[in-house]
Amino acid sequence: MSEPSITLSERAAKRINELVSEDAAASLFRVSVEGGGCSGFQYHFELTSDTAPDDILIKRDGATVAIDPVSADFVQGSEIDFVDELIGAHFKITNPNATASCGCGTSFSI
Repeated sequence: MSEPSITLSERAAKRINELVSEDAAASLFRVSVEGGGCSGFQYHFELTSDTAPDDILIKRDGATVAIDPVSADFVQGSEIDFVDELIGAHFKITNPNATASCGCGTSFSI
């Protein structure tokens, strides 16, 4: 498999750096895809320091995102962004592979 083209926006990198600086136990941000949610799959975000040898690491402006290979297949070609909207601030994945997503943007189907 070729390296997936997953990008990290400047806003997301800035927010990840802020979160990591507030959590002494964390050094990176993990994004994974799990079964469930209202559309079949859901994104899961967590601060951690743990990486696996086969993780894909995406770096921008000092921020590091780790994605396992199985999850990377689901988010190939996606952009990880951070948005601050009237309904709240949250990480958002713009995923070209998703055929539907829920209103909150945390679950999707393929």
